[in-house]
Amino acid sequence: MIKIRRSKKDNKICGVCGGIAEYLHRDANLLRLLWVLFTIVTGGIGVFLYILLAVLMEKPEEKESEYF
Repeated sequence: MIKIRRSKKDNKICGVCGGIAEYLHRDANLLRLLWVLFTIVTGGIGVFLYILLAVLMEKPEEKESEYF
């Protein structure tokens, strides 16, 4: 089973949009733009949803070889 994780490579704030974009095989910048538009249209619900996803989404895996 594939889990959606926050992106380690493509993150601007917490990596939520980058992680979703990697999972969907889409461009992260397009997803970010859509997220901002959604936030504006809904009066800020996107901000709350982003924070919620940042807490609930799994952190990116860290390999030991990156530190040695």
